[in-house]
Amino acid sequence: MDFPKTAEVVIIGGGAVGASTAYYLSKSGVKDVVVLEKNTVGSGSTGRCGAGMRAQWGNELNCRMALSAIEIFEHLDDELGLPTGLNQSGYVFVAYNEKEWEQFHKNVELQHKAGVMTELFSDKKRLQEICPGAAVDDAIGFIFHARDGHADPFLTTNAFQEAARRNGARFFKHTEVTGINVDGGRVTGVVTNRGTINTRTVINCAGSWAQEISAMAGIKIPNWAERHQVLVTEPVEPGVCPTMLMSMSGNYYVQQRPNGSIIAGRDSSKEKKLGYELNVNVIADTAQMVLKLLPRTKDIRVVRLWSGYYDMTPDCAPIIGETDEVKGFFHLTGFSGRGFMLSPVAGQIMTSLINGETPFMDPSKFSYHRFETGELFKDPLA
Repeated sequence: MDFPKTAEVVIIGGGAVGASTAYYLSKSGVKDVVVLEKNTVGSGSTGRCGAGMRAQWGNELNCRMALSAIEIFEHLDDELGLPTGLNQSGYVFVAYNEKEWEQFHKNVELQHKAGVMTELFSDKKRLQEICPGAAVDDAIGFIFHARDGHADPFLTTNAFQEAARRNGARFFKHTEVTGINVDGGRVTGVVTNRGTINTRTVINCAGSWAQEISAMAGIKIPNWAERHQVLVTEPVEPGVCPTMLMSMSGNYYVQQRPNGSIIAGRDSSKEKKLGYELNVNVIADTAQMVLKLLPRTKDIRVVRLWSGYYDMTPDCAPIIGETDEVKGFFHLTGFSGRGFMLSPVAGQIMTSLINGETPFMDPSKFSYHRFETGELFKDPLA
C-alpha cells in the first residue's frame, strides 16, 4: 500500500480508541481516513490492559457513558462481523469501612438514576453465590452489576480495524509521527518517518504519548503515563471467582477468566515514567493479595506478568474535543485506565464532532480548558 500524501482525517494511535474512531468515521461516510500507529495495532495500553468494563461509577455522566459502551459491546460482534470476546460475568465492588459503605449507598442511588441497575447488599452468603471462592470476612458491604464484565482487547481492536478497512479506512503500522504542521491557527499536515500527509483534521488518540503529540501542535495538556502491573495464573478449577472483585480501599482487582486463569492487579506502584520494566515487589504484593482473597489459589503458579500504561489526567477523566488554538486538531485521550472499555462511545462521540453533528452524549465537560478554570471532573470510583 502506497503511503498517502493527503487524507481527510488522520488518526494518531492504533489502540482501541483509534480503531473505533476509524470505524465509526468510515461508517458515517468519511472516505479518506488514515490511522498512524508507531508500532502495531493494539500494542500500547490497549494490549496491556486488564480488559474490564463496568458501568459502576460515582458520577452520572460516567455511568451513562459506560452503560452506553456496554450496550454497544453487547451487539458489537454482529455489527463488526468478528468476535470481541465479550464475557458479562459482572463486577462486585467491596467496601471495607463505614465511609466507603456510605458512599456505596450514594453511588447506587446515582447509578439507578442513570439506568445502571446495581444491587447493594451486605449479606456475605449472597457474595458467595456470585463469587464462591472469595474470602472477604473483613468487608462490610458490596455492590454488584451483572452486565459488567470484560472483552478481549486484541480481538476487539482487530474487529474495529477490519470493519474500518472494509469501509475504506487505511492503517499504517510502524509509522511514527514526528511533527504536526500548523499554519494560521489550523492544522495542515502530519509529519512521519515515512513522509508528510497533508490534512485539515487530526485526532490525537495516542494514549500515553498524547502529551507529546499535542506538544507538536503547540498545545499543552497535563497528561502523563502511569505504569501499572498485572499478573495471570495458570488455569484452575472454574467457579473460584467468575466475577470481577474490585475495591478502592482494598486496592485490588481480581477475576477468574473463562479459561480458568486468574488475572489481578493493584495500584501499588504509580510510576510516572515510560518503560515496561517489572517491579518484583509489586508482583509479590499482588500475589499475596490474590492468595488472601482467593484461598483456593494456594500453590498455583503465576504464568505471565506484564506492565502497561494508564494515560492519566489530573482528574482521571478524558480530554475530548477540538482545540481552540489549532483548528482541526482534536483530543481523544486521557482515559485514565478506561480507554478500552469506553472505546465504542469515544469513537461515536468523535465521529459526531468531526461531522459537525451533536453527539448523543455531550462531551463539553471533558474540554481541556477545565484544567485552567479548575472545573475538574469528580468521581469517587475513578
